[in-house]
Amino acid sequence: MVRKKSHPAVRFLWIVAGLTVLFIAGAIAYRIFEEDLMRWAMVPKAEFREVAMPEGATYADADLWIARPGLRDNPALWTPQGFAASPRPAASVFFIHPTSFLETSAWNAALDDEESQSRARLFVRSQASAFNGAGAVWAPKYRQAAFGAFLSDEDNARRALDFAYRDVLAAYEQFLREAPADRPIILAGHSQGSLHLLRLLEQRIKDAPEAPRIAAAYVVGWPVSETADVPVLPLPPCQSSDQARCLLSWQSFAEPADPKLVTDVYDASRGPGGVPRAGSAMVCVNPLTGTAGGEAPAGANLGTLIPNDDFSNASFRRSAVAARCDLRGFLLIGDNDAVPAMGSYVLPGNNYHVYDYSLFWANIRADAERRVRAFLGEGGED
Repeated sequence: MVRKKSHPAVRFLWIVAGLTVLFIAGAIAYRIFEEDLMRWAMVPKAEFREVAMPEGATYADADLWIARPGLRDNPALWTPQGFAASPRPAASVFFIHPTSFLETSAWNAALDDEESQSRARLFVRSQASAFNGAGAVWAPKYRQAAFGAFLSDEDNARRALDFAYRDVLAAYEQFLREAPADRPIILAGHSQGSLHLLRLLEQRIKDAPEAPRIAAAYVVGWPVSETADVPVLPLPPCQSSDQARCLLSWQSFAEPADPKLVTDVYDASRGPGGVPRAGSAMVCVNPLTGTAGGEAPAGANLGTLIPNDDFSNASFRRSAVAARCDLRGFLLIGDNDAVPAMGSYVLPGNNYHVYDYSLFWANIRADAERRVRAFLGEGGED
C-alpha cells in the first residue's frame, strides 16, 4: 500500500503544534520548578567569609553614607516635578536600603562593589526620597547580605544576615550621635532593610532612651507577625492616619496573587522568644489610608512613581493604583492587567515587592509628614 505524502502546509502545522506542546510543557516545568531554579542560580556556592571594611573607616565618615545631611549629590533629595525636599526638616530619618547585591561570588557585598552601590543609590532615590518632606534622610552603606541569602536556610545565609546587621547597628548608633537630639525620628526600610529594622526595633530600640522620639517606623516589604512580632515591638501598628508613634508594614501583590514564596519561609519561621509565626496574620497598614486593614480605590492614590527598568528616571501618575489588605495581611493592588506597567522586576506570583514604595510614593510622603505633625502636637490632618 502506497502512503500518500502529506501536504507541506499540513507538515508545517504539525511542526507548529509540536513546538507549541514543547513550549507549554517547558512553561509548566518552569512554573513547577521556578523556586528551585532561582535558588540554584542565586544562592552563593562559597562558604561565608567576612568582607573587610575599608581600612580605618567608621560611620563618622561621610563616605560610608549614601545619604546624610550635607552630602554632595545626595540621592535622597530627589523629587518628581511638583515636590521639593523640605528646607527646614522637622525630623531625622534613618533609612535602610533593600538588597542590591545580586552576585553569587560572596555572601556579603563589599562597600566598593560598584554595581550594588549604584543600585542602592537608585533605591534611595526612589524610596527614601518619599521622606524628604518630613525629615533629613540618613541612609548608610552596609555590607548587605546577597539576594541568595533569602533563598537558603543554610548557616551561611544566617551568618551573612548577622554580619550585615552589625553594620546597620553601627550606622544607627552614629546617626543617634549626630542627628539633632530635639527632633523626632522616622525609621524606614525596605526588604532586607526592613528585616534589619525589625531587629533594631526588637533588640536595640525597645527600651532605649530614644524610643519615645520615634514618630513612626515603616517596616515595608517584610512580614511582621501580629502574634509573634508585634507584642515585643516598641510601637503598635498604626490604627489611624493621624496617629504618631506607630508602625506601618505592607507587601504588595497584584491579583491573582500567589504569595507562596513569602508564606513558605514565613510559616517555617519563629519570632523573638521562639514564638512560631505559622498561620499568623501579618501587619498590613494600607498606605493609601494610613490605617490598619481596609481598602481604598485608585482615586485615593496621590501619586505613583513609574520607573524605567534601572530606576534612573520615573514618571509620576495620580490615581493609578488601588489597595486593600486581605485576611492574611497581604496588600492587594487589583488585577494584574489593570496595574500600570512598572518594569521588569515583578517577582513570581504577581509579587510587586520591588515597587512597594513606588506604587504609593506620594501617599507615603503625606503620611510621614502627617505623623510628624501629630507627634509634635500640631495636628495630623492636612
